[in-house]
Amino acid sequence: MPSLDRQENVYVLDLGDGENRFHPDWIAAVGAALDEVEKAEGPRALVTAATGKFWSNGLDLEWLFANADHYHDYVVSVHELFARLLSLPVITVAALQGHTFAAGAMLSLAHDFRVMRADRGYWCLPEADIDIPFTPGMSSLIQSRLAPQTAHEAMTTARRYGGGDAAAAAIVDRAVPEDGVRSTALELARSLAPKAGNTLGTIKSRMYTPTLTTLRDTTNPLG
Repeated sequence: MPSLDRQENVYVLDLGDGENRFHPDWIAAVGAALDEVEKAEGPRALVTAATGKFWSNGLDLEWLFANADHYHDYVVSVHELFARLLSLPVITVAALQGHTFAAGAMLSLAHDFRVMRADRGYWCLPEADIDIPFTPGMSSLIQSRLAPQTAHEAMTTARRYGGGDAAAAAIVDRAVPEDGVRSTALELARSLAPKAGNTLGTIKSRMYTPTLTTLRDTTNPLG
């Protein structure tokens, strides 16, 4: 399960060492961690990391297929997680040490910055290959965070981007060796920790108002 630690002014949210799929309990644990970060005072920032082969493999499809009657509420909870991160009043940095796929890739886009391992691992939106369309909220999130041509390619071709290619396409901000992923993310977060506060939250909320409105549509999240 995800765990939260604090290193001076930087909170480190470790998603876990498995596939880090979005099980409802996992979503609740991440939400509780974000509550703690948001309620804290003073300079602070957030680094979201993981410790295994994956950063996140996205939706927990096994749980979802076994609980199809909860599909609507599940999607609402995923959308709310994206919205929380996108508008969090602190600088957020995703430290992508492993594979980052589907909703996991979208979760990384909800962060302000991304640092990815350069030599191994892929960032990918595989929905076109696995026959699962993006929800309106997911589409809006991706298109608000990526350049139009990059969003189009990523969403329609299911291309797997390595670290170097992801950096060249501005999907991630930096691609670094494996042993520098977390430290680079921490350094970036630490340098921007003084930005935390209501003003930053307002800036983000106004910058992404259309996307946040779509993500927070609980009536018709599937379009």
